[in-house]
Amino acid sequence: MKKIAIIGGGAAGLAAAIAAGNELARLGAADECEIVLFEADPERVGRSILATGNGRCNFSNAHIDPACYRNADFVEAALHSLARLSEVSEWGSVQPVGAYGTSAQGGAQPAGAFEAPVQRFFSDLGLMWREEGEGRMYPAANKASSVLDVLRAALDVSGARVEFKKALRAIEAPARGKGRFHLRFSDGSIAHAEKVVLAVGGRGVSAVDTSSVIPCEPMRPVLGPLATDSRITRQLNNIRVKCAVSLERSGNLVAREEGELLFRDYGVSGVCVFNLSRFACEGDVLSIDFLPHMSAADRDAWLFARRKHLSARLGENGQIAAEDVLRGAMLPQVAQVLCKCAGIDPARPLSKKDVLALSRVIGGLRLTVRGVGDAKQCQVSRGGLSIAAFDPQTMGAVRASGLFAAGEALDVDAPCGGYNLHWAWSSGLLAGVSAARSAVSADGEGEGE
Repeated sequence: MKKIAIIGGGAAGLAAAIAAGNELARLGAADECEIVLFEADPERVGRSILATGNGRCNFSNAHIDPACYRNADFVEAALHSLARLSEVSEWGSVQPVGAYGTSAQGGAQPAGAFEAPVQRFFSDLGLMWREEGEGRMYPAANKASSVLDVLRAALDVSGARVEFKKALRAIEAPARGKGRFHLRFSDGSIAHAEKVVLAVGGRGVSAVDTSSVIPCEPMRPVLGPLATDSRITRQLNNIRVKCAVSLERSGNLVAREEGELLFRDYGVSGVCVFNLSRFACEGDVLSIDFLPHMSAADRDAWLFARRKHLSARLGENGQIAAEDVLRGAMLPQVAQVLCKCAGIDPARPLSKKDVLALSRVIGGLRLTVRGVGDAKQCQVSRGGLSIAAFDPQTMGAVRASGLFAAGEALDVDAPCGGYNLHWAWSSGLLAGVSAARSAVSADGEGEGE
């Protein structure tokens, strides 16, 4: 009996195993091929899913745009391929997703071509969800465990067998390009399979020797906090502000994000910083705008008007201290730090000259990037298997027939908001179906219908 080995029981691996089982059943070939999912965890699959979205699992986004992803052309081609594939696969015939997924406003949300396959997949498994701000999709039960529950139930009926405590350390290509792949695990055991789906995640793929089959790009953690010059940030540790943050390099704008920023003693965190971390390099500058919806001229005018009004209303002898001008507009600790960064004594009267200096700092507090702030908080890793070595139509390796990859094992990442999990499900579904089709085809190349 032929064997399909799924390496990794995270989001991509679970989707691949379920899709492969569904496809074998659809082709009437369930008895011809065994699916084995090898998971490094000692006792359960999908543990990483439980930690996503702060335990709520932002499992997808209602507005998937391939341009948001690293290696966008590859991602777009893969999502297009999955959209075509889902129309003929087991999950392609279920009721339209609008019957299940509703927005926070209660209206049915029609799915576009890139969102529909994943939404159909989860609808078919029985998951209900809701859409929150910026298109973020969460399970209706508001717990990541409900997403894992439907996946584990589907895995149970897929025909896949799970082996735990199996951390892959090396994969070796079949001799002369034919036969079985050799899989070497950290416990010293060896397994063999005609078809392999690598879905080990970013950290996992960095621990696997793939040199005999596929090139692997160096890994680095992204989508996490950034370390900066901490002389300012340590004074504001654990304070959150709504702002816009621009990432600059050699005086040029690299990227800009709006949202909540969290000051830490080592630097800055928050969703907007996480997203910028995908592009940040040591030596870049973060410019924080505390009033992002004001132009520089409007900000100057606002401060002058505020100084005049509060001086007359609350000042002594027609004067008011700098920190008092900002009272009610921002937290006292933030006001004091901004004043100091502008070269102003917070407790002294705010002069007209000081107004312009303070306005510049409010619109652009500058911090130099020193690197990743805390790698353990990073949500994904950049790097992994080179997308140049894979066909986005099938997720199959171009020069290693029978090898497929999915999820974060590939050099693909995206911003926060459900995009990375959407890629995991999508690429996993595509790889699983392709591996099943290849396994049952007479010549081993049958990824077509």
